[in-house]
Amino acid sequence: MLRRKFVQVGPPLVAVLLLLIVWQVTVSVFDIEKWMLPSPYDIVQEAKASWKTLLGHTWATLKLTLVGFGIGSAVGLLVAMVLHPVPIVRRAVYPLIIISQNVPTIALLPLLMIWFGFGLLPKIIVIALVCFFPITIATMDGLSRTDRMMVDYMRMAGASRMQLFWKLELPHALPSMFSGLKIAAAYSVMSALVAEWIGTDKGIGHYMLLQQAAYRTDRMFVAIVIVVLLGVMLFQVIQFIERRLIHWHGQRSTDEE
Repeated sequence: MLRRKFVQVGPPLVAVLLLLIVWQVTVSVFDIEKWMLPSPYDIVQEAKASWKTLLGHTWATLKLTLVGFGIGSAVGLLVAMVLHPVPIVRRAVYPLIIISQNVPTIALLPLLMIWFGFGLLPKIIVIALVCFFPITIATMDGLSRTDRMMVDYMRMAGASRMQLFWKLELPHALPSMFSGLKIAAAYSVMSALVAEWIGTDKGIGHYMLLQQAAYRTDRMFVAIVIVVLLGVMLFQVIQFIERRLIHWHGQRSTDEE
């Protein structure tokens, strides 16, 4: 078990460490100005010095991300489940779902602020829209790939439409659904960052704008690291739930047999 874990984690960890070493040596040897490219040591020192301020901004971004991701996920799953049983409606709505993702987020935000003001609502809508697409598409794709022989078998056995969905189609679609959720989790942090660039006084996005104006490159790198860690954290949480839920479904099916 430990050896397998090391094989999975070891190579990426070694690659990151080598990158940091090369970065630190390059900055020191060529005497690069701190405002242009700070060394990893400078970035760590700045993170230690500013952790209280960063904690408040990180919490604001995390709350915004979780709310937008939660709403987007719920709407995406609901739309996929509603459209799946009605092929005609699905074919009619599918192009609109695609079109909704071709509107740049940075162009949509000002319009939403005109409609809904400068509070949290337009930012949450943007994050939800970004998360909605991969979840809806992945879930619809997973539902449509259900084994047709099993569908016919359950129909012959007298299963209702709801039983067919809950006992066969949805469990079969779980891997695809969670793939969409993991993609959306990564997108949600990025979209929250963009949303905070316009009309907010807190959050990592707002913090980055302030440091950009002050040419504090070290603080911007700290903010980037925080954004990456938030994305990885959300991805890992979704992956953990996926493993537990799919394992539970598989175990339950074995018990029923």
